[in-house]
Amino acid sequence: MGFAGIILFGAFLLMLPISSRDGSFTPFLDCLFTSTSAVCVTGLIIYDTFTHWSFFGQLVIISLIQIGGMGVITVALILFLLSGKKISLRQRLIMNDSISGSGTGGIIRFTGFIIKAILTVELCGALLLASRFIPQMGIINGIWAGIFHSISAFCNAGFDLMGQYEPFSSLCLYISDPIVNLTIMALIIIGGIGFIVWKDILKNGLNFRNYKLHSKLVLITTALILILPALFFFFYEFNLPQWEWMTIEEKAWASAFQSVTPRTAGFNTVDLTKYSPTSYLITVILMLIGGSPASTAGGFKTTTIAVLILCSISFMKRDESINVFNRRIANDTINNAVTVLFMYIFLLFAGSSIISIVDGLSLPDCVFECASAIATVGLSCGVTAECSEFSRIVLITLMYLGRVGGLTILFAISRQPENVIVHKPLEDVTIG
Repeated sequence: MGFAGIILFGAFLLMLPISSRDGSFTPFLDCLFTSTSAVCVTGLIIYDTFTHWSFFGQLVIISLIQIGGMGVITVALILFLLSGKKISLRQRLIMNDSISGSGTGGIIRFTGFIIKAILTVELCGALLLASRFIPQMGIINGIWAGIFHSISAFCNAGFDLMGQYEPFSSLCLYISDPIVNLTIMALIIIGGIGFIVWKDILKNGLNFRNYKLHSKLVLITTALILILPALFFFFYEFNLPQWEWMTIEEKAWASAFQSVTPRTAGFNTVDLTKYSPTSYLITVILMLIGGSPASTAGGFKTTTIAVLILCSISFMKRDESINVFNRRIANDTINNAVTVLFMYIFLLFAGSSIISIVDGLSLPDCVFECASAIATVGLSCGVTAECSEFSRIVLITLMYLGRVGGLTILFAISRQPENVIVHKPLEDVTIG
C-alpha cells in the first residue's frame, strides 16, 4: 500500500503542466507508468526524461527513485525520527522485516547506518560524475546531471538525462569513458549487494571467514555473475560483425558495463537491438537474477539462485540437507526460493504472452521487456514505446509486483495458517 500510494502521488505530480517542458498536461496513464518505473527503480520510459520533463518533473522523478530505492518503510521511519515520535515495537518489527534485519535490537542504529551510507555513497558518486559532466554541460547542468545519475545508478533505476544529446541514448556516448563507467558500475554494485553485506564488511573488513553465510553467498554469486558474462561479451558478442566498429578498449569497457547493468540498473552503453540471440538470453537471465536482498536492486535475488543451485547439488549427492561453509540451510529457505522463482517465471511468461498477443509483437522482444519490468531493470529493446495502453498496464503491474517482492505479495493475499492439531497421512510423490 505504501508503494502504491507513492506511485499515485507521483503520477499526479507528473500530470501537472509544470512537470513538462512545453507546459502541457501529460496523460495520466503515461504519468502512472513513469511514476511506477521511478518508484520501482526500473527505468522503463515512454518519454525521454530530458526532452519531455522539465526540471520540476525531473526533480519529482529522482525523488521517487530515492524513495523507491531506500524503501517506503525506511522513508517513513526517517519521518518518524525527524518528528520526534517514539518508535513502537510493532514499527520496529515492520522495519526489521523491510530491511531483512536480524532482530529488533539496534534496528534504529542500523537504519541510521543505512541512511548515512546511502547519502555518502551517492554524494561521492555525484562529485565524480559532475567532474566529467561540468566541462561538457556547464556548472549548473553538470552538477544536476551528476546528482541525478548518481542517485539513479545507486538505486539501480537507470533513468538518465542524456536526451540532451540524443533521445533514449542512455550512456552510449560514454562507452569508453573511465570515470563515468567505473563510477556508474561501482554505484550499481554497491547499491545491489545489500545493506546486510555492507554491515558485515564494515564489521569484519576483508576477513571473509567471519562473514555471515548470507554475505558469503551474495559476494560469491555476485562475483560469478559479473565476471562470467563479461568474458562472454568480450570474447564472443563484441567480436560479431555488427560490432566491428568498436576498438579493443571500447569492447573491454562495454563488456564490463553490460555485465553489471542487468543487475537491475537499466543503463546501457551499446545498442541492445543489435545483440545476438544468445546475448539476449543471457541478459534476460541476469535481469531476472538481479541484485541481493535488502538492497536497492530487484530480481529474484542472488541468494535465491545460490540456494537453488546448492539444493540441486545436494540432491545429486543424495545429501539429507544443504550444507555450505559448515552451515546448514533451513528447509523454509529452500521453499521460499522455489516459490519466488516459480512466481517470477509465471509472471514473466504470462505478461510476455499477453503483450505479444494483444499488440502482435515478437515474443522474444516481449520476454526481454517483461523481464526488464518484473526484475525492475529498465533495459529495453524498444517494445515499451510501441505498446498499447493495455500492455502498458501489464508492464506497470509487473514493475509493481517485482519491486514489492514476490513473498510480500503472496503473504499479503494468503490466509493466515490455522493451528492444525491432526495432520493428514504422509505419502511420497515421485518427482522427475
